[in-house]
Amino acid sequence: MNLEKYKYVVVEGAIGAGKTTLARKLAEQLQAQTLLELPEENPFLEKFYRDAARYALPTQMFFLFQRLNQLRDLAQPDLFDARIVSDFLLDKDPIFARLTLGDDELALYQQLYDHLRPQAPLPDLVIYLQAEPATLIERIRKRGVPMEAPISANYIEKLCDSYSRIFYDYEAAPLLIVNTEHLNPIDNDEDFALLLQRIANMRGKREFFSRGE
Repeated sequence: MNLEKYKYVVVEGAIGAGKTTLARKLAEQLQAQTLLELPEENPFLEKFYRDAARYALPTQMFFLFQRLNQLRDLAQPDLFDARIVSDFLLDKDPIFARLTLGDDELALYQQLYDHLRPQAPLPDLVIYLQAEPATLIERIRKRGVPMEAPISANYIEKLCDSYSRIFYDYEAAPLLIVNTEHLNPIDNDEDFALLLQRIANMRGKREFFSRGE
């Protein structure tokens, strides 16, 4: 199975989609290094989940600089020629800003984002994991991360809609949209093999992968 052309792969999706777990599994399969989000290092995140209006801006700014600094590391000599699988795409950063920031804060954020965005490298492939809001909520509750407990169904619904809008127009890199309602490449080895085959067989810049019930 020829996957050699994919040197830098990104797995994306809303909270609960399984992007980090799948990124790790892909990295192991491809003998690649991982570049993962580090939400536990954001000192504002837990406060944001309790009081979004107060802590949205510092939470967002911390993530923006954290993600950008991680992506800059890809240019370092020890990573420049390495295969990388990441669980975040900088292009999704504005999703959260638009959902949580007031008008003045959003204008400030957007100005900074537009200035910094060109510094991020483009992936060779983006895998977007789709799931219905109810499915994501169930997964979030099941994994039982304490700081995620206050996340509301309304927030998840808005988040899913925002992700759909971002990837509906996304053209910066090849995109594979994977519907995970009836496909489980994380826990099911057969489904994971199907995903690998679909990646290897991609010919267009935008493809959709689903499986009937």
